Amino acid sequence: MSADKTLSWSYTEEFPHEDEQTAEARLRGIELGIAPVSPGTGAALRMLAAAVAAKSVAEIGTGTGVSGLWLLGGMGPDGVLTTIDVEPELQREARRAFDAAGYPGARTRIIQGRASDVLPRMAARSYDMVVLDVEPEETAELAAPALRMLRVGGVLASTRALWNDHVADPARRDAATVAARELGKSLRGRDDVLASLLPVGDGLLVAVRRA
Repeated sequence: MSADKTLSWSYTEEFPHEDEQTAEARLRGIELGIAPVSPGTGAALRMLAAAVAAKSVAEIGTGTGVSGLWLLGGMGPDGVLTTIDVEPELQREARRAFDAAGYPGARTRIIQGRASDVLPRMAARSYDMVVLDVEPEETAELAAPALRMLRVGGVLASTRALWNDHVADPARRDAATVAARELGKSLRGRDDVLASLLPVGDGLLVAVRRA
C-alpha cells in the first residue's frame, strides 16, 4: 500500500465517531484477545442497517458487542439484533455493553452455539441483514445458510474480506486467504445477488439479495 493510500485508509478509519460504550467494548475485546471490527467497518455496517431500514438483523460472531452496537445504532427503535457466538464469556461482555448503551433486553437476542448448527434453524427470508464476523473459512461455510435467511432486498455483510491484505496477492495460497478470495468470486458470479467489496477495515464484502 502506498503512503498516500495508507494515509487515506487511516483518515477513513478515523472519520466515524465511536461513542464511549463502543470504545470500551472494543478495549475489552482487545484485552480478551479478539479483533473487533474497525470503526470504519462498524460505521459501514450501521449505514447498511439504516439504508435497508433493518428491523431484524442476525450477526454471527458476537465478540464483546462492538459490531452489535454499531448495528443497533443503524436499526430502528423496534429493531431486534440476534447475535450468535460459541463463547459465553464474550457474550456476557456483549450483554454488559448493550446494557451500558441503554438498549433494553428486548432489542437483543443472544444465542450461544455453533453458527453451523444454529443458522439452519433460523427462519428463511425473514431477515433484513445478516453479518458474518468470523474467520474466512467459517464465513465460506456459512454464506449459503445466511443468504437463505435474507428477504429480497436484504444485505449479507462479511467482515475480514481482504484478510490482512492477503486476498489481493495471488501468491498467497493459505486456506484462509483462498476461502476469502473464493467467496468473493462466488458472490460476484451469482445472478441472485449484487456484490461489492468495500475497502474499510480488513475489507467488507457486501451482497444484496435480488428477486
